[in-house]
Amino acid sequence: MNPFLPSSATINRLTRRNFIQYSSIYIASSLIAACTNNNQPSTKSSGLEKVTFGTNWIAQAEHGGFYQAIATGIYKDYGLDVTIKMGGPQVGSGTQLLMGGAVDFFMGYGIDAINAIAQGIPKITVAAIFQKDPWCLIAHPNTAIKTLADLKGKPIYVSASANITYWPLLEAKYGFTDDQKRPYNFNPAPFLTDKNSAQQGYVTSEPFAIEKQGGFEPLVFLLADYGYQPYATTIETKKELVDKNPELVQRFVDASIKGWYSYLENPQPGNQLIKKDNPEMTDEQLAYSIQKLNEYKIIISDIGEEQGIGAMSNERWKSLFDSMVDTNISQPNVNYQQAYTLQFVNKGVGYYKK
Repeated sequence: MNPFLPSSATINRLTRRNFIQYSSIYIASSLIAACTNNNQPSTKSSGLEKVTFGTNWIAQAEHGGFYQAIATGIYKDYGLDVTIKMGGPQVGSGTQLLMGGAVDFFMGYGIDAINAIAQGIPKITVAAIFQKDPWCLIAHPNTAIKTLADLKGKPIYVSASANITYWPLLEAKYGFTDDQKRPYNFNPAPFLTDKNSAQQGYVTSEPFAIEKQGGFEPLVFLLADYGYQPYATTIETKKELVDKNPELVQRFVDASIKGWYSYLENPQPGNQLIKKDNPEMTDEQLAYSIQKLNEYKIIISDIGEEQGIGAMSNERWKSLFDSMVDTNISQPNVNYQQAYTLQFVNKGVGYYKK
């Protein structure tokens, strides 16, 4: 939770953890045009191809590379006039908007991509910006707690989405039990009161709020470092678009990845657009989030270090699917390979930095 936001905005910011994990992502009506200069020629006269991208929540550093590609003209260089449809708790699900044609691309999530195939939804993941999911468990400083396994038996505040994402892994691998779970209402007060407890969060957000509100630096266990391995902040689109216009998909993926490299080098242009779309966002929160994205290697790690931001592998998707089957999140007969394609990524770092 960010203590610098009004209470209603605070609740909205934190509840994205619920929406993000299982096709419960909502998109508000707020838009940012790709051409921020009022003197830019229209899309029709400029020859740019209009594309709409839906994000999974209100504007923040976790979306920075996409905003950066707008702010620095990278999308324009690739012949694209990109509009960002900012996420929020107001309208229908992201999958519905994507499949209904309201957006051309959407910011997705690995587990949901496989579940969509199980439901016969023809969408496909074409890039994975986050190699690690930012989900974490947060605990009080305690000499008896050194690793995630030490939280076994402790009360843990979790949202309902935990049951279909990371909690089955914690049960299977670390012996966590349902009687540990406490309902999480996206307010750290119960956690701050009970020094024996833990709570869920995003490594880029909740620890910052706890430091501000509680006056101490909490212990943070990034679940991706303990076996929870779904891709996050993916780029997904309809299979129809991949089949009919792969050249457009490639341009959008390449430009977005270049936007992320640019953002990590100098985030100020993107941050200005983030704050324009989300005036309640603070410079302090943006700086903290970027720091944690780098510190925990959320974006550049695994094969992405050589193959570039957005990289994916068949082995990683198989590992994710196998874990979903092992924890009864998915049936074993799902053709999970239909959830993604490597066609548009893994070009190598030099390809994106040329």
